[in-house]
Amino acid sequence: MACGAAVANVYFSQPLLVTMGHDLAMSPALVGSVVTLTQIGYGLGLFFLVPLGDIADRRRLIVAQLLLLVGALALVAAARSAAVLLAGMAATGLLAVVTQTLVAFAASLAPPAGRGRVVGLVTSGVVVGILLARTASGLLADLAGWRSVYVASASLTALLALVLHRVLPRRGATPPTPLRYGPLLRSTLTLFARERLLRLRAAFCLLVFASFSTLWSSVALPLSEAPYHLSHSAIGALGLIGVAGALAASVAGRLNDRGLSRRTTGIALALLTASWLPLALTRHSFWALVVGVVLLDLAVQAVHVTNQTLIYALHPDAGSRLIGGYMVFYSIGSAVGALAATSLYAAAGWGAVCALGAGFSLLGFLLWALTRGGSAESAPRR
Repeated sequence: MACGAAVANVYFSQPLLVTMGHDLAMSPALVGSVVTLTQIGYGLGLFFLVPLGDIADRRRLIVAQLLLLVGALALVAAARSAAVLLAGMAATGLLAVVTQTLVAFAASLAPPAGRGRVVGLVTSGVVVGILLARTASGLLADLAGWRSVYVASASLTALLALVLHRVLPRRGATPPTPLRYGPLLRSTLTLFARERLLRLRAAFCLLVFASFSTLWSSVALPLSEAPYHLSHSAIGALGLIGVAGALAASVAGRLNDRGLSRRTTGIALALLTASWLPLALTRHSFWALVVGVVLLDLAVQAVHVTNQTLIYALHPDAGSRLIGGYMVFYSIGSAVGALAATSLYAAAGWGAVCALGAGFSLLGFLLWALTRGGSAESAPRR
């Protein structure tokens, strides 16, 4: 529940881009940078904040980040210029990385043989949070304007900080690492230099979330035009169709516990590539869009859970650094996908956007095919 509520802040803006742009007189390219800057902030938080979970009391760290997030959300809600809005969105992304601190905390508390199931369960909460973010933001925007979305989220986040302060364990299963902050950040880079599995899974992460963001950062644009002319709430409700992604997160975790991570990855990447065929027919068939959304969300979450479960098992004592470093590539991929998709839509239309998403997906599948024979696909169990 906590992961879902925190990560939702990264996705609230996606059904609201058109309205935000009109309200603050922003150009289409500048509107696209709302999503991009949020993801850049998220990427910075992943590298500079999430590793703190390996040296600090995670309970205190989580509560502090949530309280600061309340301030960032209030800034977005009060924005009267594009500059203030973009600054607030970047700060929101920076602090929403509390989600990944929670994932690492949950993984540290799980027994090794059941870690995939636990990571899958927590990631299911993340997926549901993402889906509800789009639905809730669209509905609230139609009822009370886009600013009400961030007022409501700030209130919920403040309540969440109080609840987590009371219920989170005071100590995790893995003791803090005796490192100072500078060496801690450098050790994250060292882990990437040393672990081939981490580099490979980070590359998968970048490509699948570039594909994911290509869809979700731009799909509101054709749906708000002819022949659909959908409202914010209708566009936001589209996210609920992807609820299969939450199921995939849980199932993928169990498959990984059974040693099927390589096969799960390959099948998911093939489905991700195939999902862009029905998505290309969006302007002609709403049902084609539905099929594409289900396939895409399912595939992305299956790869994501498999990735996190494998890399955490490399060094459980460095869990926050591993997950934080890995998720930097999520943020890079999401930012690239969002910026490229919105710009490409303005220049060449929906067909070009679908070709872009399919290209990211196909690159991921080809990378899997070229590396599937390596032993680095299997993480040690500890």
